Amino acid sequence: MNDLKSILGRTLNALPISPLLGMLGIMLLVVALTSAFYTIPAESEGIVLRFGKYIEKVPSGLHVKLPFEIDTVISVPTQRQQKLEFGFATPGYTNPDQAGDEPELEKSMVTGDLNSALVEWIVQYRITDPEKYLFDVRDPGLTLRDISEAVMREVVGDRTVDEIITIGRQEIEETALARIRLLAEHYQLGMIINQVQLKNVNPPEPVQPSFNEVNRAQQDRENVINLANGEYNKAVPRARGEADQKIRAADGYRFKRINEAEGDVAAFNQLLEQYLKAPEVTRTRIYLETLGEVLPQARQQIIVDDTVQQILPMLPFPTKPVGMPQ
Repeated sequence: MNDLKSILGRTLNALPISPLLGMLGIMLLVVALTSAFYTIPAESEGIVLRFGKYIEKVPSGLHVKLPFEIDTVISVPTQRQQKLEFGFATPGYTNPDQAGDEPELEKSMVTGDLNSALVEWIVQYRITDPEKYLFDVRDPGLTLRDISEAVMREVVGDRTVDEIITIGRQEIEETALARIRLLAEHYQLGMIINQVQLKNVNPPEPVQPSFNEVNRAQQDRENVINLANGEYNKAVPRARGEADQKIRAADGYRFKRINEAEGDVAAFNQLLEQYLKAPEVTRTRIYLETLGEVLPQARQQIIVDDTVQQILPMLPFPTKPVGMPQ
């Protein structure tokens, strides 16, 4: 720039020009200097074109170019996360491709079971290759919108209305993301697709009351199933615990009876061994031991020889004579 100033200054001094032409030269010099400097915003990269031909890519910050529109610069937000909205529009958006012209038509779709659904979704992307984004495809933002809408209609058309509204949302997002990425790479859009997110998915307004009733019925069914499972989880473990307790008690009783029987067998074998050694002595001892166990439990008895005759039977007297003070 200093060289340019010196050259223009020497030229003006060498030529015999009028003061008016000198002022014009100074104005041109000022315009040249002011148009030679430019700034690339943060989160962006600049593409420099010389007479419309790509020259270089510059980072964010202050730079210098040739004046008088010899060099032109296009700022591309390569580090900014951008999004496309389908079926709705967030107020105050700055990306011209963010919202569609006909959101009502975008979100109206037909499912695989021939039901209608209103699907709203978001595609988040980032520009990674400014050269491809600017020069390989005409209107890359609109191209990405067309790709995203075509893919989403295809994915929704393969599923039932219950899947897209309830259990199949995540699987739809993952499938649509993979297909949009593949097509964006195929068309060389210079973008990377980061996320596909389903927002509001509803049936058409005329059938929404009926659909809400179906949803409430399904929720009631799930609640009843959960309550039944809760009762099952309480009753079955309790019954299993009681059964296990009874089995353990039976096992304990079985072991007790087996041990008692084995003890009785061992005692009998010892007794038999002693009996075989001295039968009379052992018989007498057993007899006496048995009487010692039985007699204390018996009431008072009178044993009479059956050959005795003329015995007068008497009524049993009370323990105290009648009429005696208690």
